[in-house]
Amino acid sequence: MRSQLSRARGLGSAKSGLHHWWMQRITAIALLPLSLYFVLSVLMLAGASRAEMAAFMAEPWNTVLYLCLIAALFYHLALGMQVVIEDYVHNEAKRRGTMLVVQAIIVVLALGSAVSVLKLAF
Repeated sequence: MRSQLSRARGLGSAKSGLHHWWMQRITAIALLPLSLYFVLSVLMLAGASRAEMAAFMAEPWNTVLYLCLIAALFYHLALGMQVVIEDYVHNEAKRRGTMLVVQAIIVVLALGSAVSVLKLAF
């Protein structure tokens, strides 16, 4: 049974499910044009030298769009992995440990990707 207050606020028993669901949808929508931009830029730069790639990445819009792609991609990945772990790891201690390891890996990969883009841009 839900209280009148929780119904009015639109919160479920976990208090965060709706926000999580919306963030997954928003990042998925953001990833559509960003991924298309990534694929087109990779096709456009196929066979380019490092200097040509650096010149491409030195353009501010390209750097910003790549950083947005990285942020949206890894945030979407983190949200999805959290759902999978919560659904399939039933032991609380294992669930917390797995979440910490996965989140750490995601953060390291996201930072490595961002550093790579910034290194090419500057």
